[in-house]
Amino acid sequence: MGTRQTAIRRGTNLPRMGDFNESVVLDAIRRVPGGLSRVELAESTGLSAQTVSNICRRLLDHGLALETGKKSFGSGKPRTLLRVNAEARFAVGVHLDPAVITYVVLDLLGNVVAHLRVPTPPVADPEQTLSGLSESIRQLIEESGVPADRLLGLGIAAPGPVDVAAGLVVDPPELEGWGRVPLRDYLAEETGLPVVMDKDVIAAAIAERWAGAAAHSGNFLFFYLGTGSGMGLVVEDTVLRGVSGNAGEVGGLGAACTTRGMVDEAIHLGVLSHDFTPIGPRDAERSLAELCRLAAEGNATAGDIIDRQAVRVGRGVCAAATLVDAELIVFGGPIWPHVADRFLRIVPALVEKSPFVKSLHPTRVTSTEVGDDVGAVGAACLVLDRTLSAQPQSLLLA
Repeated sequence: MGTRQTAIRRGTNLPRMGDFNESVVLDAIRRVPGGLSRVELAESTGLSAQTVSNICRRLLDHGLALETGKKSFGSGKPRTLLRVNAEARFAVGVHLDPAVITYVVLDLLGNVVAHLRVPTPPVADPEQTLSGLSESIRQLIEESGVPADRLLGLGIAAPGPVDVAAGLVVDPPELEGWGRVPLRDYLAEETGLPVVMDKDVIAAAIAERWAGAAAHSGNFLFFYLGTGSGMGLVVEDTVLRGVSGNAGEVGGLGAACTTRGMVDEAIHLGVLSHDFTPIGPRDAERSLAELCRLAAEGNATAGDIIDRQAVRVGRGVCAAATLVDAELIVFGGPIWPHVADRFLRIVPALVEKSPFVKSLHPTRVTSTEVGDDVGAVGAACLVLDRTLSAQPQSLLLA
């Protein structure tokens, strides 16, 4: 059917595991747009035919799945195929980036059904930003036309560091004046929605896993290029968060491994005039866009600055890919479209020649399939993932 066996979780036929197994089946159906038969579901999930039949009946009754015609398999009786009902549920996602705030509404298959983008207020007091967030969320939901009873919740992707357990954004470097801001609880109270919050790079990795380049990979890393940089790591279909939920920081690559670092180098070398000195994160992105334009027009020094960045990042992802034995490296984020062409001429070759990356399997390098809004899409996918995906921790019995 075009799917990879390793991308589907194995279920269990033990009692009291209904929620987990339901998620296993729904996830298996979701990964095959054309639909799967009950026989195929039993084979791919390891569940008994009776368990699959019961789960499919519940999914159909709840409107989460639809029967979508029949397909012949050899000489036997045609089998009824099931697919996910994309419009059965929706999730809202918000990416709080220091330069721009992006809002989306997703359906169950990760399709964007509503979108909004607003510049981040350049203020030290976060109250204005919080107020604007809640108002924009209400506006987006209203304009989307999604019924309130079909909204699963709201996901927030925030710049690190974050305190996921407490729902706090903690002194983000590029958000001046923010200390310990209770972002999750504020938006839960203002919107009335269940809210989940995570670091933006982790959310982006989940977006690729749900609806992007890593939909059929359970072992990959996502390198995020935005105001700052970071890595989301997925091993055996599990996102690695670390003890505080802040895994993926790449400070070891140096201060130059940021948008501001490249712009500062360009100004120092005289490629950009001092007029391009960034005052804030939005200015840094505009200055980088100018640097990339000059490189595309043949300015050798501008090209060298971007290429050196690609080499630094490439060495970092080589080490990380070896550490987690990844089969796929995905790049994305707001800055990625500006540098993608030059990065993709350099990084794959570094990965292929690296003495660190294991030769037992190929390690593919690719661009995000989610697009520039991967952070916001990932935020909504946090909701879909926690609500509908098979979570191993749900197997812990009281």
